[in-house]
Amino acid sequence: MTIPSPFMTPERAGFRDNLDRFFADRVRPNIETWEAAGRVPQHIHEDLGALGVFGFGVPEAYGGLGFDDPFLRCDYAERAFGCGASGVAAAVGGRVISIGPMVQFAPEPFKRLILPEIVAGRIGSALAITEPGGGSDVAALSTRADRRGDGWVLNGCKTFITGGMEADWFVVGARTGKPGLAGISLFLVPAGVPGFSRSSIGDKMGWLCSDQATLYFEDCTLPEDALIGPENKGFLAIMGNFNYERLSMTAGCLGMMRLCYASALGWARERRTFGRRLIEHQAIAHKFAEISARIDLTEAYLERICWDISQGRMPVAEISKAKVQATKALEYVASEAMQIFGGAAYLRGNPVERVWREIKVMAIGGGSEEILRDLAVRQMGLAEA
Repeated sequence: MTIPSPFMTPERAGFRDNLDRFFADRVRPNIETWEAAGRVPQHIHEDLGALGVFGFGVPEAYGGLGFDDPFLRCDYAERAFGCGASGVAAAVGGRVISIGPMVQFAPEPFKRLILPEIVAGRIGSALAITEPGGGSDVAALSTRADRRGDGWVLNGCKTFITGGMEADWFVVGARTGKPGLAGISLFLVPAGVPGFSRSSIGDKMGWLCSDQATLYFEDCTLPEDALIGPENKGFLAIMGNFNYERLSMTAGCLGMMRLCYASALGWARERRTFGRRLIEHQAIAHKFAEISARIDLTEAYLERICWDISQGRMPVAEISKAKVQATKALEYVASEAMQIFGGAAYLRGNPVERVWREIKVMAIGGGSEEILRDLAVRQMGLAEA
């Protein structure tokens, strides 16, 4: 029995019900096909767009919902990551994390003509920050954009860019000033511009139905208005955007834990050993008590953070700590679920087996556990920023 959430509303309950039906009917039956194909069909992007999941924080004039809601963002992420293959969430996630800077800084013609197509899921976009030599260290970013004539020339490389193979537009972080955080700017780059190329990063342990790409910029010529936001001030926009990415990944871990719990419980109620169902063995029953506690703790922390955001604050330290705790809890829950399944958990097609392969991308993506612990300490004032 779950304690009722004090933050539940009829509107939120209805949104969750719509998402539950969508993922049950349109996604779960097709997961193995999509994983084998290495992609999610285009119509799923558009169907999710029709549900409004890309429209949070986007004005209605640009195709969005006209409001933001951290609870609804997390409700979507929980279901998308917990649908049976978290790569489904990743497959559409490049769009999600690139929309914020577009809303804030893109030129008005772009926001009126192109952004609605992105929000509707009809065209793709991606955020391009991570580099081969930098990882989570954004201050070490080395891709450069230099003024030339009445425009810019972009040179450098990005990697692990989710959605990068199919995206039509990119928000690219590049160095325009001095070394460090103060010299970074954001650029809006179309996929077809001369000097741009991309390649798939190849075989992966998980997220098989999602593409991750390496992007190459070789004397890539851009117009003056490709610069979005203040020059040399792009770091603040990047960091603000990461907060929602980390919040969503925390909710995603919650969804993946629920999937492990439900799958293992179904097995424990059917599987018989030594004349009894697995769930009737105390050693197994106690595992479910502990798994349930980890889920409840994650949910309570997540909802408290969502409430704080809804009050106009952005609790960076708490978001950072929550993501670390959620990935640790997910690792525990998936391990225990595999123990409950026994050898059956080692077979491809078992949802817990897939979760086990995708734990580490949740612990690394959006900022590794080590980076986020350090960020939390600095945000709490326990160390110098």
